[in-house]
Amino acid sequence: MKRTLILLLVFFCSFPLWGGERENIWPKGKMPDAQPGQIAAMTSESGAPGFKPDKHRMPYLEWFEAPAPDVDNDVCMILISGGGYNNTCDMKLIDLWHERLTELGIQCVNFVYRTPRPEGLPIYQTAWEDGQRAVRLVRSQAAKRGFNPDKIGVISMSAGSHLGLLLAANSQTPAYQRIDKIDDIPCNINWGILNAPAYVTTDAEDGTKATREGYGPDVTLSSVFTFDEKTCPLSLHHGGQDPYSPNGSVLIYRQLRKMGIPAELHLYPNKKHGAFGLERGIEFMRQMGFLGPLEPEVPLMDRFTSDEDRAEFVREALWPEGKMPCPQENQCTPYIEWHIPANRKTDAIQIIYAGGGYEHNNPDGFEVAPARRYLNAMGITVVVMKYRTPRPEGLAKHTTAWQDLQRCIRLVRSQAASRGLNPDKIGIMGSSAGGHLTLMGVTSSRHNSYRPIDEIDKLPCNVQWGIGIYPAYVLSDGFNEHNTTDGNADGLYFAPEFSFDLDTAPMLFIHGDADSWASMGSVRVWEKMRAMGIQSELHTLALRPHCFQLTASPGTGSYTWLDRIGEYLKDK
Repeated sequence: MKRTLILLLVFFCSFPLWGGERENIWPKGKMPDAQPGQIAAMTSESGAPGFKPDKHRMPYLEWFEAPAPDVDNDVCMILISGGGYNNTCDMKLIDLWHERLTELGIQCVNFVYRTPRPEGLPIYQTAWEDGQRAVRLVRSQAAKRGFNPDKIGVISMSAGSHLGLLLAANSQTPAYQRIDKIDDIPCNINWGILNAPAYVTTDAEDGTKATREGYGPDVTLSSVFTFDEKTCPLSLHHGGQDPYSPNGSVLIYRQLRKMGIPAELHLYPNKKHGAFGLERGIEFMRQMGFLGPLEPEVPLMDRFTSDEDRAEFVREALWPEGKMPCPQENQCTPYIEWHIPANRKTDAIQIIYAGGGYEHNNPDGFEVAPARRYLNAMGITVVVMKYRTPRPEGLAKHTTAWQDLQRCIRLVRSQAASRGLNPDKIGIMGSSAGGHLTLMGVTSSRHNSYRPIDEIDKLPCNVQWGIGIYPAYVLSDGFNEHNTTDGNADGLYFAPEFSFDLDTAPMLFIHGDADSWASMGSVRVWEKMRAMGIQSELHTLALRPHCFQLTASPGTGSYTWLDRIGEYLKDK
């Protein structure tokens, strides 16, 4: 008896406890391309004792409970499992998405399509047919279930994200012939959160891992995707070590930007195949207005006003008197400041400096002060640098700032041990022109910007990581000003001051998608580093311009951006 009860418990626990209302997608006898080898069932069902395939041929929608009225956002999300088009196996993700999204006021519906891959047809064909019909059915029920028919999104994983991209980019291409009045309803979706989309590059479109890791001048987005006029905004999430290459998400992002469609790209270092950053997807929806009106924007400087987490403050000259290279009378005097936390939790050091087009830089402004206060509260030692501006006469715009940065890193390294810090755990962070300067410090430390003046200059000036916040002047369409082609033109190249030498360090990038100093600069550097075997992290923010963080609405990526830095540095 006891053994029987245990077996029954195992059996029932193999099913998700959704209890949702199921709705068949096709009328009886009308399902296109029906094949006897296909079923429509989550693997928790198909793998359970007593499963009868003939009773599970019909793809279906499973409607979850409606959100509570006091949080209802008038929105519906279609949840799409992955499984290589061989099964639908992401029960835990469906559970996670359903729980989190419902509490946000979103009506959720699980979409279970036909698998395994059909015979004699493209691997996605029957799933795509099911998908277009599913969107039409969902839209047809908007009034009944209390959501806006123009607020339908998808969240998906792997092969499910390949299908999600088909729904996002190919809604004007019929996947099947009309069978009834439901097929007169539009099948476009309004946005998508695509996790680890598989098979989207030409080296993987036959349904394999990316055979060349998504690289090569002849590797492109699969021509399956038409990117028609109803293509919707997307938030793309991908692990940096995913064999279903993250370069696919990069190519999707670039295509959307060429079309002027808002998008986000979230790339996670050292992560393999999986779904990451659900909260980033929620922030994307909120920023796009799919979760109701945004709250009023709050100035960043009003949120971080206290130095209570700082125990010690020391300012010192960057150069010995009379030894500063390339002195110019019109430039400010450079210096560094040590901001020592009251409760130090790491022996790492973060150097921070501002932007300003190499015309000015403010170490007490919004690009520096909030970050140093945030990191001091984390127990991280911060060094703030003021470098020489405005642009030097007769020299490249960045020359004296680069000299100051290399000296700063050496000076910090020379003092690290005496302060109980690690001279080999130094990172640099800058915004805009300061982001450009960070890229120089990360990629070109083997190129001396000045002749040594003392023993300190015998120390290396490489760093262990960099943080680039909307770096400017990265690509050849914007070496000195805004990007003239938004960084999207073919044939662009990197600024020649970026050597990508053997000491190049990993980076975290955060960039507004609508920045006229284009986010593609950050994306292209991420691609270059991945090709070198360097795992970096990247987040772009839909609709957000340069200086995205100056003021921001709570609950958006522009408001929580410092948390990305904190997460990146937590193990340093």
